[in-house]
Amino acid sequence: MFDAIKSPAGTLWTGDFYNEGINRENLFDKLKEECGVFGVYGHPEASHLCYYGLHALQHRGQESAGICTTDGSQFHYHRDMGLVKEVFDNDKLVSLQGLNAIAHVRYSTAGESKLANAQPLVFKYREGDLAVATNGNIVNAPEIRSRLERQGSIFQTSSDTEVVAHLIARSKHDDIVEAARESLTNLNGAYAFLFMTNDKLIAARDPHGLRPFVLGKLGDAWVFASESCAFDAIGAVYVRDIEPGELLIFDENGMKEDRFAPASKRAVCAMEYIYFSRPDSDIDTINVHSARKRMGRQLAMEAFVDADVVTGVPDSSISAAIGFAEQTGIPYELGLIKNRYTGRTFIQPSQELREQGVKMKLSAVRKVVEGKRVVMIDDSIVRGTTSLRIVNLLREAGAKEVHVRISSPPFKNPCFYGIDTPDRKELIAAQKTIEEIRIAINADSLHFLSKDGLIEAVGRLSEAEGAGHCTACFDNIYPTDVPDVENAAAACGGCD
Repeated sequence: MFDAIKSPAGTLWTGDFYNEGINRENLFDKLKEECGVFGVYGHPEASHLCYYGLHALQHRGQESAGICTTDGSQFHYHRDMGLVKEVFDNDKLVSLQGLNAIAHVRYSTAGESKLANAQPLVFKYREGDLAVATNGNIVNAPEIRSRLERQGSIFQTSSDTEVVAHLIARSKHDDIVEAARESLTNLNGAYAFLFMTNDKLIAARDPHGLRPFVLGKLGDAWVFASESCAFDAIGAVYVRDIEPGELLIFDENGMKEDRFAPASKRAVCAMEYIYFSRPDSDIDTINVHSARKRMGRQLAMEAFVDADVVTGVPDSSISAAIGFAEQTGIPYELGLIKNRYTGRTFIQPSQELREQGVKMKLSAVRKVVEGKRVVMIDDSIVRGTTSLRIVNLLREAGAKEVHVRISSPPFKNPCFYGIDTPDRKELIAAQKTIEEIRIAINADSLHFLSKDGLIEAVGRLSEAEGAGHCTACFDNIYPTDVPDVENAAAACGGCD
């Protein structure tokens, strides 16, 4: 069906982005979440806390889940493919004994989607047991891996996280803290790490703070998470964000604040505010829902259109749609409904059934949009396939006009920091003008939020000098060295 979709002018769209997206069975052309980490130090229900923490972070990865605990003398761990509720039951959680734990949900942006790559990764090395979990991407992992292999290292996974374990194992330092510190100084990229031995837990965040990482307390226990929403799930209190370049060590003597690198210019990933993080999370003290509402307000000021209703594409665009509606005075309505029970994947043996699969996941509310001029708010356009399908859903439901407003700038460049993005030739904004994109997605009008408007809407990250955002996917300005963007076949090394 998608190879014969009619444009407003009556011509047929037959190829490039649309068929390519279908061939990939990419029903919803969204950026893929990276991963989520969670940890506990000093609580008798550590494994159960990890379960609830991971459940709150499930949006960050749905391929695999894992928990590793220590009782002070040995590790207990379980990991498997699937959602958190599929991987763990009460019997498994009870078997994971210990006061300390680290846990992980994974979406593979690099490394195959298989059990061997599920985290936490657990190793034996000369000083004992070591477990590692991370969110992010080590940009120079392939180079380090190649060097280590030439020196005799044998890798058991395709995960770049294993590279760090090998660096620790080969360190001249016996002390795990010093070995971790030395290893981290070799890395280039974005990451939030949790390391655990039988008597220590170590947390580290990359020098730019690209990936979010927060510290909290639950009674006398310490907790760690990719997002603060995980603390709400267990009744913990947010303490602060872990600082870029910071190394936190927890052992029987309590918490020690240290560093493995000086803080570089802070560059929190802008897409965390736009799309990835849950709206009830705070990143560097800024609430995600509030930031998205401000994006919607700013978008309304930059690209007003006279219309009858405003609707957002569930779920990440709802906040921006509310902000747009409040700024313009146009009523906000639930014009699009997401079916939450379709599961993560389903068989799509033909193009017609793939098309039907879109309607299984999303439907338009006819009584809301029929005969109306609709403003459809979405957070981003990647290949353009999803926008086309949703605009057509609204038209099929009787919308008289569909005006698309995007609460981020045009996405033109691949990410190398733990987000799974297509290479540049598949990014529609890198290949077409905004007017060409408008025609391609069958919209009556199309506007993107400006980069300046985005920065203004998110707000100042902190009082730290030079604090800012990573906006490389919009402006091609990367905060670290990255591979040759033009020739990169696979944009992101990935979160493993």
